[in-house]
Amino acid sequence: MRRLINRRPDIATRFGLMLVPFVIVIIVYMVASEARLSVNPNDKLLPGWSSISAAVERMAFQPDQRTGNYLLWTDTISSLTRLGIGVAIATLIGGVFGILQGLIPYWRATFNSFTAVLSMIPPLALLPILFIALGLGELSKVALIAIGITPFLIRDLALRTAEIPHEEIIKAQTLGASTWQIILRVVVPQMLPRLIDGLRFSLGAAWLFLIAAEAIASDSGLGYRIFLMRRYLAMDVILPYVAWITFLAFALDLALRLFQRVAFPWMFRGRA
Repeated sequence: MRRLINRRPDIATRFGLMLVPFVIVIIVYMVASEARLSVNPNDKLLPGWSSISAAVERMAFQPDQRTGNYLLWTDTISSLTRLGIGVAIATLIGGVFGILQGLIPYWRATFNSFTAVLSMIPPLALLPILFIALGLGELSKVALIAIGITPFLIRDLALRTAEIPHEEIIKAQTLGASTWQIILRVVVPQMLPRLIDGLRFSLGAAWLFLIAAEAIASDSGLGYRIFLMRRYLAMDVILPYVAWITFLAFALDLALRLFQRVAFPWMFRGRA
């Protein structure tokens, strides 16, 4: 008798099982929405599919009467631009400092405790300070994202760098490699796919910081629109926006996974 831990679903079964939770959520929502609307047709908490589809058409495919913009796409571009710049800055700093902190003892002794303390500071607590110091424009929002996830990336990459077998470093030194040659030819090629892993795990926090910054001070963006619509209890707009953010986050994660698999196939062979 095969144990449950040794049974693996085939592709079709795996796809079907993947859909089960989503179908359950949709069914629960439909039942709850129908129950509330049957009692109060004007209920706004759980709008019906017709209200949601009308709101999506209005936000995505009809120009706004005041600005002439297609609001969903304008908000998406604004949010993704902020997110992309903030994550890029954090990735660059986290990659450089993480490798140096994990490989060079003097660097580790100087910055290890400092990075640990920084990672304990709640980034959202810094938001008022950033708004005061940097203003309410794009810089403060990008800075919050970068500050929020950089310490995590540094600590994660430093630990992974320290896990490189010491024999590899010794062999490189035996062949006459300098410190920078070891970093560029031995450490960086192994750490790039790990950096992508860390980036994937930090995307959720990056979205959180983005939405928080947009909700407090912005005139465009997905977070701004959600909190603006909250004033009018417009759940028919808020729910599609939340679903759209979720889709974008999943798509970014999937894109990073695919890039990792194509760029570093040796890593997946090793995992297998």
